[in-house]
Amino acid sequence: MKTAMMALLFVASTANAHVTALEDFTSKPVLADLRDLRALNIPVFAKNEEVQVGYAHITPLMQQRIQERAHKVGKCGGFEDLSHEALFFSTDFEKVLNDLADIQTKNELYEKVPFKLLALNKKPEIEAALTEVSESNLRSYVQWLTSFPSRGSQSAEPNRHVSEMKVRLEAMLGSATIPYEISEIKHSGTKQNTLHVRLLGSEKPNEIIVLGGHLDSINQSWGGGKNAPGADDNASGSANLIETLRIIMEKPQPKRTIEFFWYAAEESGLIGSAEIAKSYKASNKDVIAVLQLDMTLYPGSGEFVIGSMTDFTSAWLRDYLKAMNDTYLHAKIVDDKCGYGCSDHASWNRQGYPALMPFEADFRGKNGSIHSSKDVISPQLNFKHSALYTKIAIVMAMDLANSDARQPY
Repeated sequence: MKTAMMALLFVASTANAHVTALEDFTSKPVLADLRDLRALNIPVFAKNEEVQVGYAHITPLMQQRIQERAHKVGKCGGFEDLSHEALFFSTDFEKVLNDLADIQTKNELYEKVPFKLLALNKKPEIEAALTEVSESNLRSYVQWLTSFPSRGSQSAEPNRHVSEMKVRLEAMLGSATIPYEISEIKHSGTKQNTLHVRLLGSEKPNEIIVLGGHLDSINQSWGGGKNAPGADDNASGSANLIETLRIIMEKPQPKRTIEFFWYAAEESGLIGSAEIAKSYKASNKDVIAVLQLDMTLYPGSGEFVIGSMTDFTSAWLRDYLKAMNDTYLHAKIVDDKCGYGCSDHASWNRQGYPALMPFEADFRGKNGSIHSSKDVISPQLNFKHSALYTKIAIVMAMDLANSDARQPY
């Protein structure tokens, strides 16, 4: 079966992608937006029209073309690498896609059922914490992260920035009042590590709030050199998480456990987050909510306009974001979609965990300089706007992590 499939891939990829005889035909299985696969004439082995996701095996050239197309339409990532999963038969492919469709159906039912309207009670301690968010801190974190020529998972030193950031966070955590663990998570699908910080919950430590964003960067521009500063994508979300950790680590211990992830190799197919989410599901870990912060610095739809991605996210958490906004943030939220695999929230969603993806703008208003050497700190980037996303993480860490709330389906 596998040999025949590989032979088919060889013929199909030659015919459809116009590859040369010199190309490396080593392929890997992926999930990707069905529209991208069709536009690029990549053979699709299984598909689900309802969620617009396809299963394919791609060569390195196909991967490059998917990433280039993803960049053109503003996606980060563009596909999910499934190399770490043992999927060989058509029934395996179909189950993955049917599971995605089932998750979407549950979200649609939530939107139709008249649940009680979500509302948050304003808490003085949360309001006070929000005033601690520092734009200058966010700028300094982004400046430091962009000082690395590249944070790419395939760079010569894929873990240099990860290890140096771990040292910095360890120093910062020295004043933490909450019991914590910090570690680098190794992966089978990439040489790059994910950086992980765990703040232990006091009453319900097995219930987990995940706050995450990818730490890697990439340069896909033609003739743009190898530098991949990734200021907006995604030093910005990484900085939001550092600032959130700085503030909440000295607050009273939350009832639920809070876990921070700076994911590896998102730009290479969500590799770090996909492996972690799968391992959490296999261990039956009780993840209450997942926040993904990926690009928060470019106010392309206006300052304090949040793009709330509605595909492959939780309708309950999107309502929670609106309730949080009404109570604390007072920004403008616009709903939008970014397609499958646009960031690490897709990894958690596929495992059935509630995920939320607040973006810097609506999708058309995204930063056009990402994935190039031009993604640097500039007057077009707005740290006051980015601070809003730190505040989203703080509210989840101080409100949701101290409640009994969970997705009602």
